[in-house]
Amino acid sequence: MYIKRDQLLEKLVRYRKKDIVKVITGIRRCGKSVLLNELYYDYLLSDGVPSDHIIKVSLDLKKWEALRDGDTLYHYIAEAICDEELYYVFLDEIQLVDGFEEVVNSIKAEFNTDVYIIGSNSKLLSHDINTIFRGRGIEIKVFPLSFAEFLAFRQIDKMDAFDEYIQFGGLPYAVRETEDQEKRTYLDMMVNTVVTRDMIERYDIRNEALFIALIELLCSSIGAYVSTNKIANTLKSNGFKSVDNETISRYLSHICDAFFFYKSDRYDIKGKEYLKTQNKYYAADMGLRNAAIHYRQIEITHIIENLVYLELLRRGYIVDIGKNREKEIDFIAKELSGKRYYVQVSYTIQDEAVKEREVSAFHLLDDGYKKILITMDRNPLSNLEDGYQMMHLFDFLLNEQALEMA
Repeated sequence: MYIKRDQLLEKLVRYRKKDIVKVITGIRRCGKSVLLNELYYDYLLSDGVPSDHIIKVSLDLKKWEALRDGDTLYHYIAEAICDEELYYVFLDEIQLVDGFEEVVNSIKAEFNTDVYIIGSNSKLLSHDINTIFRGRGIEIKVFPLSFAEFLAFRQIDKMDAFDEYIQFGGLPYAVRETEDQEKRTYLDMMVNTVVTRDMIERYDIRNEALFIALIELLCSSIGAYVSTNKIANTLKSNGFKSVDNETISRYLSHICDAFFFYKSDRYDIKGKEYLKTQNKYYAADMGLRNAAIHYRQIEITHIIENLVYLELLRRGYIVDIGKNREKEIDFIAKELSGKRYYVQVSYTIQDEAVKEREVSAFHLLDDGYKKILITMDRNPLSNLEDGYQMMHLFDFLLNEQALEMA
């Protein structure tokens, strides 16, 4: 049984027949292939599209190995197109084809086609999509299930669902498993083979032990400021002798390219510039993160910060860390229009000192944008001092318009 991804499906439907290449990206096993090859495919069939006018190629499967050659792939698709009617072309794991850009652009230019491609490597697909596809490409980012999607599928008590979600994450296969041990076994396999081994082989990582140690360090450091120099020093203190900043920087790039982690930059609000040091990295899925460190550090404050960050990305915000003079704001969520929201995340602010620390990050910000503190406190009063708003985490996670409505 497939898990519904209605919002993602609606997005594909909105872009249907538009003269752009739809580029679907995200970490391995997050549901990209099911979204395109099953959910969207079924939608097209139900809308009257003949099955022989939908060309599906999954390049990661042995069956299609010969089509990983660009010329062979082009000729296969060209021969499958038999008339002037519109053909839908689905190309899964397109990064396995050298020179895929020329193949896709040729298919678009020479035939009446609506092209959709899937990739799990942002370096090949997300970076400069408009350049690759001559200004006619758009990225559709797919994440593991959101808490709202998870809850809708599981149909259990909200708090029970949350406890399960923060431990085992939102990868569709893990969500469908009913036994905790089966979930753990699957996530361990994902970390040890599909995620880690895939990156080691794809990027020809020589020092595998160092690379795995870096992944574990990132998993232990969600919500914490890190730099290449700090990471290198930490790994040296852990027994790795030959560690340099350049290697760490390259490894971090690989980890983010594979969508295992997302990097959030620091923005100086007063100085109106991005800072080059002390970034944060957030995991794409809490289940994978927890499995990578053997379920040791499940700290609720850092976990909910990670969840809020991912949800902001999922909703299309540009998300930075904010520096407000001497204070730090967890997130600045910006819309393409320039509108922004300042967001603080804290498990609880019942302690007065904690409350003061959190809200003080908003002080002296007089630009008129909303300041919102997300917590798990059950407090019916949402207004704080100076017009700041308090919001329960569930209200945020389960309402797409939560920030706008605050």
